[in-house]
Amino acid sequence: MYWQGKKVLVTGAGGFIGSHLTERLVALGAKVKAFVRYNSRNDWGLIEILPSHVKEKIEVIMGDLRDSETIGGVMKDVDMVLHLGALIAIPYSYIHPREVVETNIMGTLNILNAAKEYKIKRIIHTSTSEVYGTAQYVPIDEKHPLQGQSPYSASKIGADKLAESFHRSYDLPITTLRPFNTYGPRQSARAVIPTIITQALAQDEVVLGSLWPTRDLSYVDDVVEGFIKASESERSIGEVINIGSGLEISINDLANKIISLIGKKVRIVLDPKRIRPPKSEVERLIADNSKAKELLDWEPKVSLDEGLRRTIDWFSKFQNRYRPDIYNI
Repeated sequence: MYWQGKKVLVTGAGGFIGSHLTERLVALGAKVKAFVRYNSRNDWGLIEILPSHVKEKIEVIMGDLRDSETIGGVMKDVDMVLHLGALIAIPYSYIHPREVVETNIMGTLNILNAAKEYKIKRIIHTSTSEVYGTAQYVPIDEKHPLQGQSPYSASKIGADKLAESFHRSYDLPITTLRPFNTYGPRQSARAVIPTIITQALAQDEVVLGSLWPTRDLSYVDDVVEGFIKASESERSIGEVINIGSGLEISINDLANKIISLIGKKVRIVLDPKRIRPPKSEVERLIADNSKAKELLDWEPKVSLDEGLRRTIDWFSKFQNRYRPDIYNI
């Protein structure tokens, strides 16, 4: 009953995690405003492929996080904001650092200012495990140093610290969730798992960048449940909370596992153009998720093998949405 009739704004609702979260909130009975980035095609991103009975219950608003007037207008009458909107592609941040910084930092500032003005009851701010950079110790807890190893990670550190400052300065009821690598249906091919799956399904080789880094992977349904539990928990206010599995796997082992699950003979090829600059590569990520367990009663439910099977099954049905022959940044 917590969500029944609650007015919720989801920024980044047209994206991967955002679309799954929006769908879940509708199922829980919330009145959802979905904020998606404006484009002249009136394309709502991944909201477009949600079932019609879900889509018809969503109020879609198009705009830009950098426009403070637009943000103020959409936040006037909401109870809660789940702020996922951001530019998240690391290779893109090397090429367009200003756009990434303006969107991720100034966009977050606009959300926070409007939340303060309209006395929003709860704000969930979305961080990323990339803010930790390469692990200095493992597992990585929330006290781990923050390292700006890419313009993207630096922009998210800035946004996280703004959220912290608004909680400390204005007592804004903010929770910062820090998901480690999330995967599942609908994800963009700029992410490693869709990159592997789409190539393996369509051709006899998988072209990748660095194969040795390790990642902590969580299925999208588990991550969405983390957002739901954080939103419902008073104990999470003012906290930064990791959402991760507590397990790690190298990109090479991950690729081999996916290829095995698909059941094809596929070669793995290293492409130097896909390798991050040496000082920018995050070599190792593995979450300490004990805080999420303690404060949210959250832990992952979907194993990596099961999550990959579900993801492969979805991509097998929607191959025509992807172009495995190009490098998505």
